[in-house]
Amino acid sequence: MTKRVAVLPGDGIGPEVTAWAVAALQAVGRRFGHDFAFAEGLIGGRAFDETGSPLPAETLALCRRSDAVLLGAVGGPKWDENLPALRPEAGLLGARAGLGLYANLRPATLHPFLSDLSPLRSAVTGGQFDMLIVRELTGGLYYGARGRDGERVFDTMVYTEAEVERVGRRAFALARSRRRKLTSVDKANVLDTSRLWRSVMHRLAGEFPDVAYEDMLVDNAAMQLVRRPGAFDVLVTENMFGDILSDEAGMITGSIGLLPSASLGAGTFGLYEPVHGSAPDIAGRNIANPAAAVLSAAMLLRHSFGLAAEAEAVEQAVAAVLAGPRRTADLARAGDMVIGTAEMGGQIVDRLKA
Repeated sequence: MTKRVAVLPGDGIGPEVTAWAVAALQAVGRRFGHDFAFAEGLIGGRAFDETGSPLPAETLALCRRSDAVLLGAVGGPKWDENLPALRPEAGLLGARAGLGLYANLRPATLHPFLSDLSPLRSAVTGGQFDMLIVRELTGGLYYGARGRDGERVFDTMVYTEAEVERVGRRAFALARSRRRKLTSVDKANVLDTSRLWRSVMHRLAGEFPDVAYEDMLVDNAAMQLVRRPGAFDVLVTENMFGDILSDEAGMITGSIGLLPSASLGAGTFGLYEPVHGSAPDIAGRNIANPAAAVLSAAMLLRHSFGLAAEAEAVEQAVAAVLAGPRRTADLARAGDMVIGTAEMGGQIVDRLKA
């Protein structure tokens, strides 16, 4: 059966890195006998320039006809003066809401052979760690009522039990498939929304007795991520806390160019994108690291298509290239050969073909 993938390259370096994610999926298809069909759509600044909207109706329809979405990046200073509803980022937020993508998965992995790139000492990291942050994606402050009344400004954080339960249930299931440990992050000593969050998570913990569960206040979680990152397996938290903590976790891996993400809804449909931005300053210069986009394709294979062995093959290909002496500038050490986007992507795809 043909698997349909909507490809939204977006802005800046998005088209460059997304091309290698597509190439990796094509290599997987040839190696494992799968048929992937790709259809391209517009999103972000480029979509605004061509259609007047950062999320054209045609793009949303394309995504809904597809089994998964592969996205590059959106944004750039060219569109900074746009009204909020017409900024490139509004296209991404609209896609998440319009496609019902409520759970954002952000893995943060430090490979032993790249441990010296982490800003943390090896005595702290143990030379490696592997955590997954699950961020609620369609509720909280970012989607609540907001406004200005003279000198008074407000943003509203709202959650329902159903919203907390669906992302919590997803996080418990993911923890069960990993090392069976889940940390729920909240601010229950201050916020009523966090007290609701904690009560729902405690109820769910009773349904997953095989998963070790703990609560952690967000300020302590921020500290523990840099004090003992290896102690975490899966963390689950609300939208704003997840936005902040996942960036912190990504930073301690040593390079944002290695960080993929998945945004999931009900069933197997998902949107997959690298964590890094559009980086317009290096767009078109054959500098960007395509590894995060390729690893996002691996997440697509695992979570939307249920192809665990194929996903692992992609991850192993990336790891093999990262362990070698030829890498993009963001990963290069003294004595390494600095290569460009095309060379890095080509190495990964060649490994997949072998």
